[in-house]
Amino acid sequence: MPATPEPLLRLQGVGVSFDGNDILQEVELTLQRGEIVTLIGPNGAGKTTLVRVVLGLLAPQRGQVWRRERLRIGYMPQKLHVEPTLPLSVLRFLCLVPGVRRAQVEAALEEVGAAQVIDSPLQKISGGELQRVLLARALLRQPELLVLDEPVQGVDVSGQTELYRLIGTLRQRYGCGVLMVSHDLHLVMGATDRVICLNHHICCSGHPEQVSNDPVFRQLFGQDARSLAIYHHHHDHAHDLHGSVVATSSPHRHGPDCKH
Repeated sequence: MPATPEPLLRLQGVGVSFDGNDILQEVELTLQRGEIVTLIGPNGAGKTTLVRVVLGLLAPQRGQVWRRERLRIGYMPQKLHVEPTLPLSVLRFLCLVPGVRRAQVEAALEEVGAAQVIDSPLQKISGGELQRVLLARALLRQPELLVLDEPVQGVDVSGQTELYRLIGTLRQRYGCGVLMVSHDLHLVMGATDRVICLNHHICCSGHPEQVSNDPVFRQLFGQDARSLAIYHHHHDHAHDLHGSVVATSSPHRHGPDCKH
């Protein structure tokens, strides 16, 4: 039997607290090369904190974080604020990546379908173009792991579909792992290999499969969640208004892979 390949990243029992409040509790996460994992959860669930732990920007108080030696990570932030009066073209912005030259910038922009904005002021390009520029910036590191925080922020629906398709293509081209944070559940479920539902701890994880009418899932994401394609899972708990775990007497069962 072939050995299991070494993962790019492994989190074991990770916990983070701020001012006595648990933001992350006992988080377990393993990410392999070539795998797209999407992190979903309500606002305030700890998704941004978990991304900061993955990137090495925040050390957890509990648990362990292991990364493959010299792991190259390309990061695409959720938002980028640039002062309107700052004279910064797309080219100059991307050349801020250490060691990068114009030819590399041109190639990265071509790869993400944004070659036409290379000389445009960063503040003047559209939301979809900006997301592609940020993705090009992440690719300039020749990443083994892409971390994408809300990669389709500010993009219309047709543009979102195209961006998710592009991310899948890049995964194949680079052979990299991808960790995505997303709220766009109606589109992202068809663009990911594995979904992790986070609400301070990992409520459940699994493969996206079909539309679900899970009442616990709707509790987290609202009544409209019934129309979203979602993976099968089961919860044996609920969350109160503060995100704390509340046990339920009759678990909702929709399949395996629920974690606590």
